[in-house]
Amino acid sequence: MQFRRKALSKLQSGDEFDLPVRFARPQGRFVLCVSVLVVAAAGVWAFGGSVSAKQSAPGILTRAQGSYLLQSPFSGQVTTVLAKEGQLLSPGAPLLQVATEQGERTVRAVAGGRVTGLVAKTGAVVAVGADLAVLERVGGADEPLVAVLYVSGAGGAEIRVGAPVDVDVQSVPRERFGVLRGRVKEVGRAPQTQAQIGGFLADARLAAQFARQGNPVAVLVQLERSSATTSGYRWSTSDGPPYPLDSTTPVTGSVHLPAQRPVDWLLP
Repeated sequence: MQFRRKALSKLQSGDEFDLPVRFARPQGRFVLCVSVLVVAAAGVWAFGGSVSAKQSAPGILTRAQGSYLLQSPFSGQVTTVLAKEGQLLSPGAPLLQVATEQGERTVRAVAGGRVTGLVAKTGAVVAVGADLAVLERVGGADEPLVAVLYVSGAGGAEIRVGAPVDVDVQSVPRERFGVLRGRVKEVGRAPQTQAQIGGFLADARLAAQFARQGNPVAVLVQLERSSATTSGYRWSTSDGPPYPLDSTTPVTGSVHLPAQRPVDWLLP
C-alpha cells in the first residue's frame, strides 16, 4: 500500500516542465573539447604521419673483395720474410722463403693484395697447410674501404639498397669525431654460414663472433668519400679524426629503415 500511494502521488504531480535543466559544467565542456582534439590529432598522425627506425648490427671495415689466408705449400723452416705488413703485393710476388729437404723454396702470393697479417716469423717451423699470412684483395692502392655489416636474418629483410647508414668506428671516439656516413650498396640474398664469413674475412675468430646468434645476412655499405677530411671519408662532424682508417677495424652500423605510417602497424 505504501508503494501504491507513492505511485499515485507521482502521477498526480504532472510533468515538471517548469524546473530548470542542468547542463554540463564549464570544466566538463573543456575536458570534452580537449579529448575530441586529442583523438582528432591522433587520427591525423596515424594516417598522415610517419615513424622512422634504425637497424643496428656489428661489422668490420674491409675491402669489397674481402681477404684470403695464405697457407704453406711446403714443410720446413722459415728462413726469410720478404714482405711487410701493409705492403701491397702483385700476384705471384714472393712473400717468404722456407728451407725444405729439397732446398730453399719461395712462397708466393696467390692473388694480389695488401698484407694485413704475418703469422709466420723467421725461424718458425711450418707444415704443409700452416697459416702464413693474411692478404686483403685490392685492385689498387687507392681502392676505398667499405663496411660489411652482419645483420640477423629477420632484420635483413627490412633493409633497402640506398638506405643511409651511420657507421660507428670502434677506434674513433664518437663523442669527438662523430660517425661515418654511408649508404647500403648490397644486401645478401641468403644468410651466411660461419664458414662463408670466415672465407671472406680470412679470420675464423671474427666469423665465430658474427655468427654467434645464428647465420646473419651480409650488408655491404659504401662509405661516402670526402676530400676535406684526413681519412678521406665523410663524417657527421666537419673534419672527422686527424688520422686515416685501418682495414679490419670493428664497427657498428645503424641502417635507416623505411618510414612507416602508424596505422600500418594496426592493419593486417
